Amino acid sequence: MQMKGKTVLITGASRGIGAEAGRVFAAAGAKVALVARSHDQIDALADALGENAIALACDVSEFSQVEQAVADCADRFGGVDVLIGNAGVIDPIFHLSNADPAAWSKAIDINLKGVFYGMRAVLPLMRAAGGGTVLTVSSGAASNPVEAWSHYCASKAGAKMLTECLHLEESHHGIRAMGLSPGTVATDMQRSIKASGINPVSQLEWEDHIPADWPARALLWMSSPDADEFLGTEISLRRDDIRQRIGLT
Repeated sequence: MQMKGKTVLITGASRGIGAEAGRVFAAAGAKVALVARSHDQIDALADALGENAIALACDVSEFSQVEQAVADCADRFGGVDVLIGNAGVIDPIFHLSNADPAAWSKAIDINLKGVFYGMRAVLPLMRAAGGGTVLTVSSGAASNPVEAWSHYCASKAGAKMLTECLHLEESHHGIRAMGLSPGTVATDMQRSIKASGINPVSQLEWEDHIPADWPARALLWMSSPDADEFLGTEISLRRDDIRQRIGLT
């Protein structure tokens, strides 16, 4: 699939799925805006991807910073055709009985509010352009409770519904919205989960997880008309038929 002439803004782009998405979309010809709090990692990735990539330091839990990142992307590349809401945290993993309220709230700020802030910032641009694509990286935890993940489950469930609301309100403006539930992915987040020793997910071995380029390639496919039948829904990368359509083996 080719993305030549298109601009993609990716949050949480310093590592894992976000960084792989940057590489995959750039390889498909897209102009890529890499957004994360970590300056060094996104700077290095942007340098590696070349002149059609830009690194934008931004804390997605602050709307003013997200709004500025979108404006900077538009100034550099002329707009935003695809927004990938990928930034997310799971640390610290704790039971509700000993959850730290500040840390619990911070996860909501990043995982849920950060998704909303991205949508809110790009909507005026996408409406003016006659459309666009908004993809939210979700999780099975959005639909199923997981022990000691109350902050993650609640925030992902909220982001899932937020994406459905976006489809309801904005599809008639040409804005495509859907979510991706990738399953367990071989990223640093899985190392934190493994170290916690809590719940069945922490018992999985590294080789049980899919590589980070699989969800990145899924996001590229979701940006194409071939995925239009799934608009307003959440796609599960656990489904064999979906993997086959994307070309994942």
